[in-house]
Formats: sequence, C-alpha cells, structure tokens
Amino acid sequence: MSGWVLSLLLLCSWSLSDLVVDACTCVPIHPQDAFCNSDIVIRAKVVGKKLMKDGPFGTMRYTVKQMKMYRGFEKMPHVQYIYTEASESLCGVKLEVNKYQYMITGRVYDGKVYTGLCNLNEKWDQLTLAQRKGLNHRYNQGCGCKIKPCYYLPCFVTSKNECLWTDMLSNFGLSGSQSKYFACIQQKEGYCSWYRSWAPPDKTIINATDP
Repeated sequence: MSGWVLSLLLLCSWSLSDLVVDACTCVPIHPQDAFCNSDIVIRAKVVGKKLMKDGPFGTMRYTVKQMKMYRGFEKMPHVQYIYTEASESLCGVKLEVNKYQYMITGRVYDGKVYTGLCNLNEKWDQLTLAQRKGLNHRYNQGCGCKIKPCYYLPCFVTSKNECLWTDMLSNFGLSGSQSKYFACIQQKEGYCSWYRSWAPPDKTIINATDP
C-alpha cells in the first residue's frame, strides 16, 4: 500500500440498518497537504495491537514506540496508542507489529490519536530523502500554500498561493516526482512555488507550473 495516494478526505459510507458496507475510497493527496492537515505526525514502530470492543465492528488499538514527533507537540507531546477502524471497508489501516518503522499521521479526538487508510501512513524506509526533509521543516513552511491537483489538461493556478500538482496526469499521484521530491513553499514576494528540496546549494526554485 502506498500512502501517497491516500488523503485525509474520508469518503466511506455504511448503513447498519441494511448491513451494507461500501469500500473505503480516498482521493490523492500530496504528502505536504497530508502533513499540514494532520494533528499528529510521528515516526514510530508498532510494538503491539489489541482489538477493542467499541464501535459497530470494533476498533484496533496499536501500541507504538514513538521515535520522533514532527507535528502535534501542543496536542499530544508523546503518542503511545494509535486507533483505527478494525474493518478495512471503514478505512481501517493495518500496521505490522515489530517489523517496520512507520511515518504515521492522524487526528486527535477526545485525547486519542486516530488514523486510517485515507491518512498518510508509510513505511519509513520507503520515503525519499526529500520527503524526510519535508517532514523535518519544508512541509511546515508551506502550510500557508495550497496544492491544487490537476487531473486533466488544461489546468491553471488561480491565486498566488497555489502550486499546480500534476502527478495525476501520468500516474494518478502514485510515486510522482512532485510527491517524491518537491514542497510548495511561499516565497518572499508572497507567491507559492515548487521547491526541490534535494537540489544542490543554489536551491533551485521553479515556477508554479513545473515540473
């Protein structure tokens, strides 16, 4: 599962009366938007799990060992548990125990951290160097910018704080170069543009329609 094609916009629906459960559906989201729209962003290893009885299908509680927090200090400085729906059809996410370190994003409700398939949850060793740098500082610098998806041509930016995201034109947002290597950063003039964070010391800045 690739976390880059998943978004924070939950489009699941279900009906207890009819016992009909729709499959979880998520729209593409750039990792910077996933970062900026999350209450909590951490690097952690899952060390345990327990199926809780609450909810119609139960809730999975993962016990995590937090390695580093990138976002959410003011809400919860240390995360011990991550909650998600037990059912994948309700966008519950499955994390492996004592195997990988993950980059996990989520929202805080009633003092608990919740995540799901439409959040950004990725194995740490599958992140690019640019994405790791983005978590440390680049993405936070761009939270005032808006990343505008382009699904078909022509498409244009309509305000100075927008960056045009074109990964979907070739591969529907999956492993695209803008997701892998770029952050949308506000410049001194007030305009937002793509910044290639792994670039050499000249810190190449490209315009809103590139790459």
